[in-house]
Amino acid sequence: MAKLTKTQTIAAVAEAADISKAQAKAALEAVASLAYDNAKDGFTIPGVGKVSVRQTKARKMVMRFGPNEGKEIDVPAKTKLKFTFLKAAKEEILG
Repeated sequence: MAKLTKTQTIAAVAEAADISKAQAKAALEAVASLAYDNAKDGFTIPGVGKVSVRQTKARKMVMRFGPNEGKEIDVPAKTKLKFTFLKAAKEEILG
């Protein structure tokens, strides 16, 4: 199956929910906005998965290739965005 475009996704949601494409677009944009605003606290998209923010620790790393091979460098702490699929979604997708 080919990759769905934004327009195709909106059309599919509109058809499945029996609403107009404008309403489907507004609903999808509302879900995206909620995910952006609530990701720090963890936001669950029902039936799909959870969006969350993770902190990584500062660490030291030994370079394994390139001109700095063998040298130890400092990797700073950073904030990452994580998406975790729900168990039911994994089973449906992977079989």
